[in-house]
Amino acid sequence: MTLRVETDKQSGVAVVTLDRPDRHNAIDLATAGELADVWREFRFDDSVRAVVLTGAGERAFCTGIDRDAEVPQPHSPYSIDDPLVAIGPRANDLWKPVIAAVNGMACGGAFYLIGESDFVVADETATFFDPHTTYGMVSAYETMLLAQRMPVGEVARMALMGSAERISARRAYETGLVSEVTGPGGARAAAVACAETIASYPTEAVQGTVRAVWAAKEATRTQALAHAPHLITLGNLPPERQAELFTGRRPGGFRVR
Repeated sequence: MTLRVETDKQSGVAVVTLDRPDRHNAIDLATAGELADVWREFRFDDSVRAVVLTGAGERAFCTGIDRDAEVPQPHSPYSIDDPLVAIGPRANDLWKPVIAAVNGMACGGAFYLIGESDFVVADETATFFDPHTTYGMVSAYETMLLAQRMPVGEVARMALMGSAERISARRAYETGLVSEVTGPGGARAAAVACAETIASYPTEAVQGTVRAVWAAKEATRTQALAHAPHLITLGNLPPERQAELFTGRRPGGFRVR
């Protein structure tokens, strides 16, 4: 298993941990399937009233798709199979509150998860960036999800600057991506404390509020996401060229703002 799930029946809080620290908690096909399964299971588990999502280790929350994952694609130019499109709680019709606790790097496909969380707590070591354009890929789903909670100019800068720039936890807080910044290693505990408070409230009121918040932006989000597959199909370089760019990357060479 590439996920670790801990449920406290007394508090009603479940902690879901991406457990591939040796791969920076990158998501392979097995992890994608496990995430979808967990969210669907929580729909029927009344003992879980709030969820914290985090990553194992100190180096990364998640770095998106595992570059070694083999993802077969249909031959039609009108179709694309994205293994991350259904890894989030909302994509699996879970409307219980989900809090992301971010430590270390969060980049690329990590924003599928962050974008479908209700709010984000990050420790001061966290950094956020989107390397898609650097490696010849269109940032579509990521930017569309982030644009629901950050100023559009900040989203554009993150996506267009690619791997040359990372956003600090403090800057992420200033732009609204993060709701709280903790000391090193403190994000999970802070997120759990929030989740315990939320889980102590009447379930119907909490879940109704979650739905209300998401309903406020659902029409725009749905319309935007409908364009994502076509933009990716048109704009992505061939996989072998992407791999060349990724393999040729130089360590470092980025600024943190």
